[in-house]
Amino acid sequence: MKKVLVILGPTGVGKSGVAIKLAKRFDGEIISVDSVQIYKRFNIGSAKITQEQMQGIKHYGIDILEPIENFSVYDYVQFALKTIEDILKREKLPILVGGTALYVKALTENFNLGGTERNDQFRQEATKELEKFGSHYILEQIKALNPQLAIGLDLNNTPRLLRALEIAKFGNGKEKEANKKEYDYKIFALTLERQALYNKINLRVEQMIDEGLIDEVKSILKDYGKSAVPLKAIGYKEVVSYLMDEIDLQTMKEKIKQNTRHYAKRQFTFLKTMKNINYIDMQNREEGLDKIIEEVIKWHS
Repeated sequence: MKKVLVILGPTGVGKSGVAIKLAKRFDGEIISVDSVQIYKRFNIGSAKITQEQMQGIKHYGIDILEPIENFSVYDYVQFALKTIEDILKREKLPILVGGTALYVKALTENFNLGGTERNDQFRQEATKELEKFGSHYILEQIKALNPQLAIGLDLNNTPRLLRALEIAKFGNGKEKEANKKEYDYKIFALTLERQALYNKINLRVEQMIDEGLIDEVKSILKDYGKSAVPLKAIGYKEVVSYLMDEIDLQTMKEKIKQNTRHYAKRQFTFLKTMKNINYIDMQNREEGLDKIIEEVIKWHS
């Protein structure tokens, strides 16, 4: 069976560094699993890996969309399947790496997330309901129609919320049999003691500000206005509020830190809904990496 390695974990836990070492050790190529890094120009706030940091390892799923393009979970699954096959054809190991675990859950557990055409009339009606009754109301509708689709949805991500409702309402509700059991996924989730992770997150936010996050958002707003899809993501929406004079600089920083910490907590919670996860404590990074390598050798041989 075709083998695919997966490295998941909350933001700030150090997934990229681990993935690079594994790619070198097992002749792999990396597919990003990140709903913001797929967009061009969203670099600093998404902690997008640089060419230098890639250390010559081929990466996919980064900078593939313009900021105003929509990209669904279904779109990601189709992209990932095609890229996995391309990598395997060259006899290299595909390594999925990132924090958007919903993408991986949909891929590995064969969610029915696609094939449903966009229905603009329905979208307009659903948008009115969202504005009138709120995102929790839409989420409850999704849960009633298809509980699987409701897992991990971000109530602040309006396009994804409406797309999920559309699929739940008009999809056939069945899992796709295609690609089922075609791949042998080895999934690792990197973990870190909560306070240590929060400290890393707080530090990273300060570094992002120092590296020019505010100027990055200014440039995006100048060229796209608020229509750029990822501006609703954590780290960007707070800067937009600051630039609109809705909050001051210090409040902006604290909101990014707080929202990122909350997001990391939700990521941990979501991982518990997934199957066949191998948790690796990264308090001692070398020991954690050695454990992963040991497990991959047994699985990959």
